[in-house]
Amino acid sequence: MNRRAFLQTLAASSIAAAAPAVSSARPLPEASGGSFQLSVMLWTVFRDLPFEQRLERVASAGYRNVELVGEYRGWSAAQLAGANAARRRLGITFDATAGLAHGVGDPAARSAFLADLRQALAVMETLSCPAMIVMSGNVVPTLSRQAQHRSCIEGLKRGAALIEGRHIAGRPVRLLLECIDPEENPKYFLTSAAEAIQIVRAVNHPQVQFLYDLFHEQVAEGNLIEKLQKHIDVIGLIHVADVPGRHEPGTGEINYTNIYRKLFELNYDRGIAMEFLPLGDPIQALRQAKKGLESAWPLSNA
Repeated sequence: MNRRAFLQTLAASSIAAAAPAVSSARPLPEASGGSFQLSVMLWTVFRDLPFEQRLERVASAGYRNVELVGEYRGWSAAQLAGANAARRRLGITFDATAGLAHGVGDPAARSAFLADLRQALAVMETLSCPAMIVMSGNVVPTLSRQAQHRSCIEGLKRGAALIEGRHIAGRPVRLLLECIDPEENPKYFLTSAAEAIQIVRAVNHPQVQFLYDLFHEQVAEGNLIEKLQKHIDVIGLIHVADVPGRHEPGTGEINYTNIYRKLFELNYDRGIAMEFLPLGDPIQALRQAKKGLESAWPLSNA
């Protein structure tokens, strides 16, 4: 299962139980100019458990930040309050969410995208979650590639106008544009990090950034570290999983030790989220992934 399939499953059956808020790991100590939050994309782990227990498992693995994919859809006010109570009890932060029904690549869907975003902002405010992952959506057969490219720019500009100067829990609200590799979804429009970065730079707004999913980009085009070097200024979040299989770092072909060292060298100070499907025990896999990052990040144990 991938995140898109999880989202479809989530939409098909609304989540009934209230649960603790999302979370991921504590920020690492300052390293050469900054610190970052280490997070877990919740859809990848403990999917057979109630929401609150999933958060408890993530916390037991040593993480204090969690990313969501619309698990809160259909929750009542009481369920949202319960999620916040659990989040506070566990010391967890919801640092990002995905799950908008519409993307920015189809101009005919722009009003629907903006309506989705307005509605999501109210829930994000309630859950103290300051970032929304934004998708392009699929290729529109009746539009040229240039037209969809321009639509992504315009859609993000319109979205940026909705969040201009807005803060949630003391942090600027951000829109994070993500690619999907063509093997996972051959119909998806935005498969190239290079093109997504062009779009983000054209939007030219500090609250609109690129979500660099290293798994997707390794499948699509590779050359991961050079893109970090050239575009670290517009990268607002990094997703971690190995290729093939979307499993934990060290199971495949991506040299995460070198990537983490490069991020340290570049003074990266935004988010890194584990979005992998553990091959074995999820808690052990998450702990090992955290340990692998910290061992490559100088001063992380200072």
